[in-house]
Amino acid sequence: MSRLDDIAKAVHASFEAQTAARDAALAQTRQLTRHCAQAIRAIHRDEADNAQAELKAAGELAAALRAGLAGFPDLYFAGYTQDALKEYAEATIVDALVAGKPLPAPQELQVEPATYMQGLAEAAGELRRRCLDILRHGHSDEAERLLEQMDDIYAVLVTMDYPDAVTRGLRRLTDICRSLVERTRGDMTISLRQQGLEASLRRLEDRLGKEDA
Repeated sequence: MSRLDDIAKAVHASFEAQTAARDAALAQTRQLTRHCAQAIRAIHRDEADNAQAELKAAGELAAALRAGLAGFPDLYFAGYTQDALKEYAEATIVDALVAGKPLPAPQELQVEPATYMQGLAEAAGELRRRCLDILRHGHSDEAERLLEQMDDIYAVLVTMDYPDAVTRGLRRLTDICRSLVERTRGDMTISLRQQGLEASLRRLEDRLGKEDA
């Protein structure tokens, strides 16, 4: 039985280490997701300093998460871990696209390709939100630029024609991105037409005012 006892002790030690790593990872993923959400909120509010502080904290948590799970690939590739890293990729991508900075690559963020592409797909939703916020104050070149960014994202996503087992559900996100692009283009068209109509009405009012004078 001594042999079995030794085996049991080794298995206990392995399970204890895995459980501790899992508990730590769960806490880190919650914090990481929160910092990413706060970063995106700050980006939409044009609070650049707050956004960068949140992204810095998120980056540090992402690094700690990777380090803590270096010996536990099953936990690293678990859904909750990759979901949190996807949020990190999304927040960093949104920051770059909104600010006109170079787009970070998966290697720079140290995330898996599928995780990065999911973050890229979800970034389109934040760009739509940004466009709508801009359109509330009238049509602008910036809204057009963001729509072009959304178009570019979708154009890349449709080329990722691989099994869901590889992309982890990217096809569904691609369909959602297409819908977001179409709806945003429709909103932009309506905004542009309304702006043109308002300009025409102002010109008519000016002309009628001059005739009355």
